[in-house]
Amino acid sequence: MSIVLSGFSATGKSTLGPLVAREVGLPFLDLDEEIARRTGVSIPDLWRERGEPAFRTIEREVAGELLRDGVRRVLAFGGGTVTCRETRRLALERAVVVTLTAAPRSLRARLGGSGDRPVLQGLDADRFTELFEQRASGYAECHFRVTTDVLSIEEAATVIAREARRSRVAVPLGLRSYCVEVVDDAPNVTVATVADLRPTSVVVVTDDVVRVARAAPLLAITDALKAAGTPVVEVTLPNGETRKTLDSVSAVWDAALAGGIDRHAVVLAIGGGVVGDLAGFAASTLLRGVRVVQAPTTLLAMVDASVGGKTGFDHPHGKNLLGSFHQPSAVIADVAHLTTLPRRLLTAGLAEVAKIALTSDARLWEELETRADDLAREPPARLASIISRCVTLKSRIVSDDELETGARLTLNFGHTVGHAVEALSGFSMLHGEAVAIGMVAELEALERLGMGSSALVDRVRTLLRRLRLPTEIPASERATLARHWMSDKKRVAHHLRIPCVRTIGAASVEVVTIDDFTHAVCDR
Repeated sequence: MSIVLSGFSATGKSTLGPLVAREVGLPFLDLDEEIARRTGVSIPDLWRERGEPAFRTIEREVAGELLRDGVRRVLAFGGGTVTCRETRRLALERAVVVTLTAAPRSLRARLGGSGDRPVLQGLDADRFTELFEQRASGYAECHFRVTTDVLSIEEAATVIAREARRSRVAVPLGLRSYCVEVVDDAPNVTVATVADLRPTSVVVVTDDVVRVARAAPLLAITDALKAAGTPVVEVTLPNGETRKTLDSVSAVWDAALAGGIDRHAVVLAIGGGVVGDLAGFAASTLLRGVRVVQAPTTLLAMVDASVGGKTGFDHPHGKNLLGSFHQPSAVIADVAHLTTLPRRLLTAGLAEVAKIALTSDARLWEELETRADDLAREPPARLASIISRCVTLKSRIVSDDELETGARLTLNFGHTVGHAVEALSGFSMLHGEAVAIGMVAELEALERLGMGSSALVDRVRTLLRRLRLPTEIPASERATLARHWMSDKKRVAHHLRIPCVRTIGAASVEVVTIDDFTHAVCDR
């Protein structure tokens, strides 16, 4: 991919750019120089003659063309380029975005009289700091950062060239942005990611099944953290959805507080979706919020549960009714964890892959149809690209609707029926299996309500069956499903906001009455 160098003025973008380009064997281009070349006007004159709004429009158009033209390059942005949300989001999808940082004092010394940077001319120290802080959220939306007042130019170029090769997906949420990194058998990456956060202590949360199945990487991670002098508190929870309760959250609280954590501690969740949800919620409430790193060990958690900041636990009235939004500081998806995952759990994770494709990406859906018969039997490393694509799709939705008030509701497709089926089974049915049943049932219901087609139902059912997933509601449960709708988080009074798919790769949210939905699902 291309590499984009971003950051405040004088962080070294134009100086570092040619060195990075030489390291990675790509051409270098400075965005400001390209704008001046195309317009035939210097940047200071462009600002003076047309003003900042006109300049930003030109900047957005030129940056967009360069990011879309298919040419791999190292591109140096201007200091204010990322103030345009459209440009920075496009850069995150089309390139590896590196934010260069330096202390404000260092930058003011480098800038001197601000030279040919129009936006900085005449700024006093207070206004300079204000501008620096205004742009901080835009600079935070990147794949990684490099500090240029600590490293030499040559050292910084080497670091950028090395780090740009890693497989990261950015989840852009301003100052709460983070990356999901997909690796293969690399516990050292988890250790380094946690260490980069400079925690005063680490609370490692896992469950008794993962503790045995992934004993070697778990030991490698905890030993490395301890060897670096970081106090480690270890918590092992009982496995399973039935243990996703306040008692399990309390076990994390008790161990963390007994271990003397402070607000600079990090909770490290190593496990499936249940562990991630419980550890994430515990982190969101410990001392009113400490950081959490998610290290998912199941396919379902890698493609869905670990990304987006949903945390919580179950209640007798329903699944995930108590919780919070608490974004992780990082997610490390190590596909080696999948090598010890039981086939049934791997297959269940494919249901969430299918859901994301069905609601967001027709090309991914077609790939699933092509590979369906062999997908669950392929070496886990071959799932890495699919995991990255699913995370990319989810990150787009989360960045636009973090708190699930609109588009993010589409990611609940199949979950209204699925959660009910899962609960009625006493959680003997896996979440992914229940979601597969829910997707087909909801598509059938939407067809009966005039919002779908039998051809789409058949196509979805066929793929899910090829993935060896269940697709039919157990006959004994159909009549009792409706009592679960009243505790569904998508309920508004006597209506449900239901994700609706009319065509592969696109979804919307429709409002239906609970009675109409109940009849469409339950009356056969």
